[in-house]
Amino acid sequence: MTAMILSWSVFLAQLMLALGMGCAIWRVARGPRAQDRVLALDTFYVLAAMLLLVFGIRTGSVVYFEAALVIALLGFVATAALSKFLMRGEVIE
Repeated sequence: MTAMILSWSVFLAQLMLALGMGCAIWRVARGPRAQDRVLALDTFYVLAAMLLLVFGIRTGSVVYFEAALVIALLGFVATAALSKFLMRGEVIE
């Protein structure tokens, strides 16, 4: 009974994360301003990392956890660089 509840919970989490990623992609494509697109891209990175964590929970493999860590790190750096570029017009001073 507990395994079945866990399996359904993981499936629902994957479904909701995929739905959130779809909404983030829609915002990236239709965002009225560049700031909206950067924020949507940051949301997409976070949701992708969370989806990989859920895959790792489902399969029991640690490879997904390491991939999620790399995606989260690169997403943070990309968001910070894009935000700085939008504010000042340059990334490296």
